[in-house]
Amino acid sequence: MLIIEGAGVWTPPAGAANDWVEHLRVPDLSVGTYCIPAGGLDNQSPHTEDEIYVVTAGRARIVTPDGTAEVGPGSVIFVPAGEEHRFDEVTEDLALLVVFGPAYGSRMAGR
Repeated sequence: MLIIEGAGVWTPPAGAANDWVEHLRVPDLSVGTYCIPAGGLDNQSPHTEDEIYVVTAGRARIVTPDGTAEVGPGSVIFVPAGEEHRFDEVTEDLALLVVFGPAYGSRMAGR
């Protein structure tokens, strides 16, 4: 067992527009926190792994090719590998607990 301290907790980005911190990595999954400040822009690209976001703080809108949805604390979002997605209209500092399966970046070429 491992208690993952600080996962999903809002942390102001240090010197960058957004902040991604990985807390745990094993071959089949990774867990991290992604923070976007109010008014910030989400410039991520599609990932090679499936992912689940759990909104722990803040409010925004998620945009995918299939549509948009307003999200806030308690929202759980599944994004399949390769799907374009981004958060916009971040009206309150957004903190997301993120789970990747398998581990983030593990399906990228050369890894």
